[in-house]
Amino acid sequence: MVRPQATLFGRRRGKRLTARHDGLMQTALPEVALDASRPIAPAALFPQGVCELWLEIGFGGGEHLAALAKAHPHVGYIGCEPFRNGVAKALASIEAEKLRNVRLYEGDARAIIEALPEAALQGVYLLYPDPWPKRRQRKRRFLSDALLSRLARVMRPGAELRFATDIDDNAGWTLARLLRSPHFIWAPETASDWQDPWRGWPGTRYEAKALREGRKPAYFTFRRNQAPVAQAPNGMESSDRPESGSDSKA
Repeated sequence: MVRPQATLFGRRRGKRLTARHDGLMQTALPEVALDASRPIAPAALFPQGVCELWLEIGFGGGEHLAALAKAHPHVGYIGCEPFRNGVAKALASIEAEKLRNVRLYEGDARAIIEALPEAALQGVYLLYPDPWPKRRQRKRRFLSDALLSRLARVMRPGAELRFATDIDDNAGWTLARLLRSPHFIWAPETASDWQDPWRGWPGTRYEAKALREGRKPAYFTFRRNQAPVAQAPNGMESSDRPESGSDSKA
């Protein structure tokens, strides 16, 4: 198994949790928390059964995750977020809406991706990730060539990778990597396919901030094709090998 990188960039904690949020972290989180230290069996995650399994990477305060889970009670959702305060907010939404189809992981989503079996996911959301705008920071962006290969392993053929950003450079950088990936297809029919959000989109606070500040978000949908994920002889995925000029512009 290829392990995720040891360094997770970004904040892990913010302001001190309220008494209510701290209580939820102590009592409610263990009920929905995932253990990424061993293989995850999707069929065992939701006793009531679900027809699909989706992953949200970096759910922020959990507003989008909770809205989807409420709108689609027969779909299972895994949310990953390293920011403790965001996890606490998500737990409050789960409790308020009595959601039974959500599981959370407080940490690096790459650990969950490694723990999932092949073809487990019907879809993945990555919404308004940190763009790491400085040139030397681009290697911190989540959707690297190696990560796309790992995601492909756990996505079914036809599964959707939905990516939203309001930063043009991040959009172009990410699009370049998806277009050269052997595992994903981007086939927009019109410009509105990536300028308009998805059907049933509940919006996010990051989107609202972007619009207030005059930035136009982009909404990309990439589909997993049927190409197998190749493994290098030593067990390392071929896309994990050092890439010449990996920090250069896409």
